[in-house]
Amino acid sequence: MFARTDRLLLRPGWAEDAPALAAAIGDEAIIRNLASAPWPYHLTDAEAFLRAQRDMRLPAFLVTRRTTGAPELIGSVGLGATPDGDIELGYWIARAHWGRGYATEAAAAVVEIARDGLRLKRLVASHFVDNPASGRVLEKLGFETTGDVACRFSKGRGQAAPAKLFDRTFRPAPTLMQTEEMIAA
Repeated sequence: MFARTDRLLLRPGWAEDAPALAAAIGDEAIIRNLASAPWPYHLTDAEAFLRAQRDMRLPAFLVTRRTTGAPELIGSVGLGATPDGDIELGYWIARAHWGRGYATEAAAAVVEIARDGLRLKRLVASHFVDNPASGRVLEKLGFETTGDVACRFSKGRGQAAPAKLFDRTFRPAPTLMQTEEMIAA
């Protein structure tokens, strides 16, 4: 599965992406905000990530910035199942690209896939309390805080840290009859 936005191409990862992936994510400021990525992050970690089996029903993408030349790998975004059976949105963007709206743009495309393509009723997400920028991304995407804070483990930190919990419930799309009634009104 692929997705395209105004500035980005979201695509599956391939074995040849390992060096670019390791370079983009190999920053402690990124890793400490992720659950399962180790620190330090090595080329072998990128190779293992790209080889890992995934649930084909839940898309995971590398985020590439569209340029006049070859696309530049700048992050990752996708959906995963939580131990509780919820579907969770996750993302990261390389530090050199922070503050440009790429996380919001990439994650919005995945939220749209979840709602319109996969017809999910709800998504969950979280961010470590010491990473408020991620919370702002979630709010822009229509997620609402649940009011709960839970300890979440971060392999990169080597310990659990408090995380704010969010969710987003999708309203069912109007039926054809409801649409006709809205137009007539």
